Amino acid sequence: MKVALAQINTTVGDLAGNEGKILAAYQRGLSEGVELVVFPELTTTGYPPRDLVLKKKFVAQNLEMLARLAKATGPTAMLVGFVGSNEKRPGKPVTNNVALLQNGKIVTTRTKSLLPTYDVFDEDRYFEPASENTPVPFAHTSLGLTVCEDIWNDEDFWPDRRYRRNPPVELALAGAKILFNVSASPWHVGKNKTRYEMLSSMAKKTKAPVVFCNLVGGDDEVIFDGGSMVFNAQGELIAKADVFKEDFIFADTESKTTVPLNLPNDNEKLYRALVLGLRDYFQKCGFKSAVLGLSGGIDSAVTAVLAAAALGSENVRGVSLPSEFSSQHSLDDARILAENLHIQYDVIPIQTVFAATKQELKPIFAGKVEDTTEENIQARIRGVLLMAMSNKFGSLLLTTGNKSELAVGYCTLYGDMCGGLAVISDVPKTMVYDLAKWINRDKEIIPLSSIVKPPSAELRPDQCDQDSLPPYEVLDAILNEYVVNLQSASDIVKLGFDEATVKRIIRMIDINEYKRRQAAPGLKVTSKAFGMGRRFPVAQRYREA
Repeated sequence: MKVALAQINTTVGDLAGNEGKILAAYQRGLSEGVELVVFPELTTTGYPPRDLVLKKKFVAQNLEMLARLAKATGPTAMLVGFVGSNEKRPGKPVTNNVALLQNGKIVTTRTKSLLPTYDVFDEDRYFEPASENTPVPFAHTSLGLTVCEDIWNDEDFWPDRRYRRNPPVELALAGAKILFNVSASPWHVGKNKTRYEMLSSMAKKTKAPVVFCNLVGGDDEVIFDGGSMVFNAQGELIAKADVFKEDFIFADTESKTTVPLNLPNDNEKLYRALVLGLRDYFQKCGFKSAVLGLSGGIDSAVTAVLAAAALGSENVRGVSLPSEFSSQHSLDDARILAENLHIQYDVIPIQTVFAATKQELKPIFAGKVEDTTEENIQARIRGVLLMAMSNKFGSLLLTTGNKSELAVGYCTLYGDMCGGLAVISDVPKTMVYDLAKWINRDKEIIPLSSIVKPPSAELRPDQCDQDSLPPYEVLDAILNEYVVNLQSASDIVKLGFDEATVKRIIRMIDINEYKRRQAAPGLKVTSKAFGMGRRFPVAQRYREA
């Protein structure tokens, strides 16, 4: 079968815009003479629509669009994801569906069987799962139609499965000759290889071609990489789409001509993911420009590079807000970075405001020595000034803190945490360093001193991050085991880490949940990010014995 895969970037709730993209892609497939044009999961509504599917009018309008799409089809068919209405009550009011459209009609629909309800997924909250799924006769063959998670549960690939059913295998056993999977599979570091191996394994097991069409684009915290693929019945890759951009590819499911996977390296994928997520957050929310504080450190430098790449240098404004503790080399590094990126650059000293604030508090703080309170006042003054610029110029303020800092609370509420998007809040500090070096692979964009100097918040004389934290290599390793792998303190100690350090870091992570609850949305790039996919209570007293 000759198919086209339309890897498009939809916007949640933009029904008219999504419909236009679908029709344009269908016309392209029509002009190339394919038999079927395939689209991602929930193409009509965008993914994830979340509580929008609880609005009856939203669901009705998406069904009206589906009817219009069907009328626009001829002999070339369309396979498209949409929100269905569940007519078999009791049960959830809607379903996650895929429709086969041809010759002006909705030929048939199928419902998603496996509903992910973990990490960033919350589908069991909304959708009723399929009670059955049977092959669909089409032209000279029989199709197995699945939706995203349906194909992620094969017992021969996954040692620990979440569900009892294996929909694509069931479909193959029932006579399906080609397996289709319309998908909205989010990206994180390492996902591409796993996905490739899983889909290839499924094709080999079922001896059926596998056509996987994935969504691309950023939606709130989640980034979809695309990377759509087609495998022949031998499990060989015969067509693939680019990653982190819209693409349109063709394939003959009977082809024996293979193509290499050829993925970018991890740093390039991370960079492209963050740029895509940042750009889409701005475009889909209606923001045009960004402002951020430039400290001269590596985190704000990497964030500025990403912003300039996503929005254009002319739409990014960097602001240096030096205090009496700011070093000259940090000021120089901030200025040089801004010049290298060709972004607007302003300097607003905060010494006068800081001194006035301390003076006003002096009677109240009488008898108290200066401590982190005064350090946090500096951060909060910077937050006030940056938010003022955000309001005045209509620019979204970007926060620049990394995952390591957010994990242990090495950040200031209503200070450096101020902002509308936390660009690198899921990037551990060690990964930030690797990304910065990759950015400088051809020429020095980020000043070298920003990368090699000891990291410091510069809120007191001679301050260094390692005054309060273990080396970031150690911190990030413990963070990965505790937050991502959910290991206990005793299990982490068995891996060779110092017991006192492990317990201190775990305590810092636990007690700073209240800060993270108030943080700006952050772009998810690891398998477990702080935010919507990690839900721990703030008011709780559990501590490992």
